[in-house]
Amino acid sequence: MTTAQDSSLGREVAYPKGYDPTLLFPIPRAGARSELGLAAAAPLPFTGHDRWMAYELSWLDARGKPQVATATLQVPHDSPSLIESKSLKLYLNSLNGERFEDARAVLERIAGDLSRSAGAPVAVAFGLPPMAEDAAGDGESIDAVEADFDDYGPPNAAYLDADDAAHTEEHLTSALLKSNCPVTGQPDWASLHLRYRGPRIDRAGLLRYIVSFREHAGFHEQCVEQIFLDVLHRCRPASLSVEARYTRRGGLDINPWRATADMPPPPPLRDLRQ
Repeated sequence: MTTAQDSSLGREVAYPKGYDPTLLFPIPRAGARSELGLAAAAPLPFTGHDRWMAYELSWLDARGKPQVATATLQVPHDSPSLIESKSLKLYLNSLNGERFEDARAVLERIAGDLSRSAGAPVAVAFGLPPMAEDAAGDGESIDAVEADFDDYGPPNAAYLDADDAAHTEEHLTSALLKSNCPVTGQPDWASLHLRYRGPRIDRAGLLRYIVSFREHAGFHEQCVEQIFLDVLHRCRPASLSVEARYTRRGGLDINPWRATADMPPPPPLRDLRQ
């Protein structure tokens, strides 16, 4: 089975004693996308990727000496399946006792295993992006907007609105995005980055909409796709980019990004909470 309930999430799992690529648990994207009104045979209305950052990667060199590293993994938005996070953690831990001739062999092994699981080529590189605090112009926060809040779910797109008489280009951010794992109920925290060109988006309404995810149960990738589609349909931007930088859990964090085809990928950056 390939539903979230069949994964290792929320279950006691023994620490892997050896390399085991079968620990990876793919979840088909089609089910959640159909709930958003996206037909399986139709072209997707967005481009994007799911960028994972791994902070706890280790293996043995050819002489048995432990090696440690960090890595960035990038799964394409149009892969048939996403990779469930706990299974990814267990898989990476299964490399701890595996010997490799060199570091390149490690990257090739991980890329091959993840690509087979996701059903599309996954890019893998050592290292992590720089911290966002060192980057200028990383968006304008809307979290200081004065408003009353009493709606914490389900996500309510009716809050979204835009002024057709005032066109602009903005990069808006909020650190108030929270949703819950659909299997364990554990909270997932993220900062949201929304870049757009088009009618000026009402900031109070946007913030109310973001807060309405607070009790929503959904995987990270699915939440970002819902936000993208809701903003696209309700606010009518000519160009749109939505990225969520999720807080690290279990040595991993994920940064899903969805955008219209004309928008460039956002600069790879890490937040203070990652």
